[in-house]
Amino acid sequence: MKKRLLIYSLTAAMMLTVPVVSMASDAEMAPVEQTIEEDVTITVNGQWVVINGAQGQTLEVVSLTGRRVMTIKIDSPAQRVELNVPKGCYILKIGKVVRKVTVR
Repeated sequence: MKKRLLIYSLTAAMMLTVPVVSMASDAEMAPVEQTIEEDVTITVNGQWVVINGAQGQTLEVVSLTGRRVMTIKIDSPAQRVELNVPKGCYILKIGKVVRKVTVR
């Protein structure tokens, strides 16, 4: 609850700030390509993981002891991957999106 309240107060504070006007030329204002990390979804069903919205990124599977178990390149917008790991808890990471999952 405290974390959510802090996020709301920080968001409100950022909305009240005055934008800074820059005198940059057109050459300096080239478009910047961003990956929207909030659109990445990770769904686990037994040994299978479905990843949506992470094309071109890398999925890292890490054990709870911190050892990287596997690394998989995501080639399509929606990809299904079989985790060939023993039963247990793992951390799945794609960019800044991190999920703790249980493989059964």
